[in-house]
Amino acid sequence: MLYLAEVIRKTRVIGAGRAEFKLLALQRSEQSWSPVQGEEIIPATDDVPYNAGVLVMLELTASKQIQRYTEAGRQLVGILQNFSRLQEKAKVQEEEIEQWKQSLTYQSQELNRREMEMELRLEELQQLEAELAGMEQQKQEIDSQREEVDRLRQEFERRSQELEGAWAQLHGEMNRLEEKTAELNQSTTLDAGQAAYLQELLNRLSTAVAPTDSIREQLNLSFDLIGQQQEQLNHYWQALDQHRSTAHETQAQVDRQSQEIHDRWQGWHQTQADLEQAKADLRAKQETLIVRQYYAQTLSQSLQGQEGLHHQLAQLAGSSEKVDLSQLENLPLDELQNVTNDLEKDLEKLSRFVSSQEEELSLQQSEIDQLKQQIQQASEYDRLRLETELADEQDRYQMLHETLIGQRRNLQERQAILKQHQMVLARRQGLPVNQEENYTANLEPVLQQITALRQQQAQELADLETQIQQLQQTIDSDQQTIDQRTQQQQQQREELAQLEQQLKSQMSSVGELWGKVNTYQESLQPIQDRLNGLREKAEAIAAMMTQFQEATDYQHQAIDEMRGAIDRLVNPQMEYAVP
Repeated sequence: MLYLAEVIRKTRVIGAGRAEFKLLALQRSEQSWSPVQGEEIIPATDDVPYNAGVLVMLELTASKQIQRYTEAGRQLVGILQNFSRLQEKAKVQEEEIEQWKQSLTYQSQELNRREMEMELRLEELQQLEAELAGMEQQKQEIDSQREEVDRLRQEFERRSQELEGAWAQLHGEMNRLEEKTAELNQSTTLDAGQAAYLQELLNRLSTAVAPTDSIREQLNLSFDLIGQQQEQLNHYWQALDQHRSTAHETQAQVDRQSQEIHDRWQGWHQTQADLEQAKADLRAKQETLIVRQYYAQTLSQSLQGQEGLHHQLAQLAGSSEKVDLSQLENLPLDELQNVTNDLEKDLEKLSRFVSSQEEELSLQQSEIDQLKQQIQQASEYDRLRLETELADEQDRYQMLHETLIGQRRNLQERQAILKQHQMVLARRQGLPVNQEENYTANLEPVLQQITALRQQQAQELADLETQIQQLQQTIDSDQQTIDQRTQQQQQQREELAQLEQQLKSQMSSVGELWGKVNTYQESLQPIQDRLNGLREKAEAIAAMMTQFQEATDYQHQAIDEMRGAIDRLVNPQMEYAVP
């Protein structure tokens, strides 16, 4: 089990006390920690190279035995960064969820609109189907009329054949009559038998004439039905003209809207190019800001290093005041030897720990340098990710550096304390003492120079921070302007996309309207052609009926004349009778 613990030490007369661990929190999962209830102390198996108050990661067995421990600074930084990333990710996910909600709302509205359009188109299709069904019925009626006209034509042809037969018979009878007349020319009168025979021939000729009234009546009915069908077709032709006119108007409107959208897209692309240039200028300013921030960070680190050096020199100048030399002089020699040995062991552990921390700090700096090189060669998308990683690594470096400053100071203090103990022990053991190692050197001029240099760099850092602040304000203002323009561009893009969608819908409607016009045209024209053909046939039959009627009237006139001639031959005296 992994715990977060705090190092505590009980004070003693000489040096720090033995280390213990105070459990603070228990890791439940990779991202879940729970506080430890109450105060639970775990004694260290050996002395640890940490001062009191240092946080460590402590791994314990089920029986609370220490397996290993490590300094918790880096892991805490990682946990805090992961928590920060989780918060940012949650925020991004919330924004994405909100965008999804808006997108779903828009899609729902679009689906409702499409559903209404589909219902309207369904109604139009049903109306068109009804009209087509009516046209199909008219087609069937026209076909039935056509069959009727064909029947009449066949009847007329049959009657014509009968009429031709009657005409042939009439011509035969007339020839015979002419022969009889020629025979009778030799005589001036006819007897009763001859007159009866001639009258019988004329009666047979009269009955051989085909009646035309029924055929004419059927033909008139056909003309009436053709006229009714033409009126209905004229109604559909008018509807077709209206649909064609509407299609032309809608097509013109769609063409205008298409040109307007095209012009607006050109303007949008020009504005987008200007916006990209503004973003490029902003990136240049941001890179300048990063350089200045890095320089400011370098100055700050230099100031911190000088502060540490100043503190170390001050400690070296006054290190003799931190050890009670009189107490060491009075301490038994064996006990002084043991204390010195303990201090040497503590110093060796702390030296190893500080060395490992120094190596880790160097590795951290190498990672930062590599990320900076990658940022210079990365694309815009990768640069944002690498800059975020660089900021995280710099935060890690800063926290590790600040932790290491205290460890360095602690190491120097322990070195000075051990030096005092070793000098007292050597003197009491009668060993020679190197007087050059005595901390009595006058370090005041060096301290003054460091102070002056710190003041100069502090002023330079203050000026640089002012420039950074002004540049940051300019970048924030430019960023705000770019964000507004980006939002406006996005809104215009969405608006244009919506207009394009509406245009596509209108183009689809125009296509359906032209399809309806073409369907009407393809359906009506064959019906009109067949109706015109029926009218032409009916008119031809009517013309033939007129000729047939004229021939029939001529036939009746000829029969009447022949009856009169026979009557005159039978009664010659009638020729001279006074009317």
